[in-house]
Amino acid sequence: MFESLSAIDDIRLNFSDGGLLYMNVTLACIMFGVALEIKVSNFKRLLLNPKSALLGIFSQFLLLPALSFVLVILLNPPPSVAMGMILISACPGGNISNFISALAKANIELSVSLTAFATLAASFLTPINFAFWGGRYVNYYSHGGELNIPIQIDFLEMARVVFILLGLPLVLGMVFAHYFPKITKRYLKAVKIASIFLYMTFIVGALYANLEYIPAVILPIGLLVLFLNTQTLFTGYLVGTIARTSIPDRRTLSIETGIQNSGLALVLIFNPKLFNANGGMAFMAAWWGIWQMISGIGIAAILGKIKYKPAAKATFLRIKKRAA
Repeated sequence: MFESLSAIDDIRLNFSDGGLLYMNVTLACIMFGVALEIKVSNFKRLLLNPKSALLGIFSQFLLLPALSFVLVILLNPPPSVAMGMILISACPGGNISNFISALAKANIELSVSLTAFATLAASFLTPINFAFWGGRYVNYYSHGGELNIPIQIDFLEMARVVFILLGLPLVLGMVFAHYFPKITKRYLKAVKIASIFLYMTFIVGALYANLEYIPAVILPIGLLVLFLNTQTLFTGYLVGTIARTSIPDRRTLSIETGIQNSGLALVLIFNPKLFNANGGMAFMAAWWGIWQMISGIGIAAILGKIKYKPAAKATFLRIKKRAA
């Protein structure tokens, strides 16, 4: 199915030091903007609403990487693309998940709380998940040859990069919003719009620098992204459905599990100390960043028009009906 990607494992993409610096600064700015909406109370809500919060953490950091590994084995893409899929599933929720949750009329507070936890926890959970499931893939693939992608990566380097680009901006953004609430409220909307714009220039820039490779990979990579995105979105929703959470919570679980931080994945991929601009991994992450915007906003627009009865109201109506 993916014969046209047979040479992608050997591709090393073009990206200058200046381009890599731009990617790092852009991602840090985006996460700072996300953090302006996050408060300490969001972490408290995880304790006050433990069921949905724990389901979100389980779905995103445990179930999703495992199911993505199974999907990789079933689809059997080239090793570099497979490793890109595993890395994406190991990343925390995307910076646009809160925006999409709002469009979908999901549980915004739960979305923001899960984003806050995932961003801070990613410093150790992203390297752990990638090392574990990437290692399982290496063991699985070893009978067919050796990978030319480093799996014995510098764990501390990966954790350091994730913390600097996600954890540190998150803390700084929360502190800024706490001490300068009026400025934050005034410019929050503009910051949101700017974040989405920066996010797209970030992804498009990575692709534009390597236009020569796009015609050969656009269709097969796009198909793999479609499979992976379908799985990630359904994973969260099915977890919420099986656990019988409210409809807004199910939507949030779906979005938080289905929207991954492809910007972080790209920064890690282009880091010369980690993956050194591996072509298959980079194209997977870049295509993922574009497609999840399209699918996320599209699904949110549909869900936002579907009416549902709030759980409390539905329970009250059932009690009233029985009493009559």
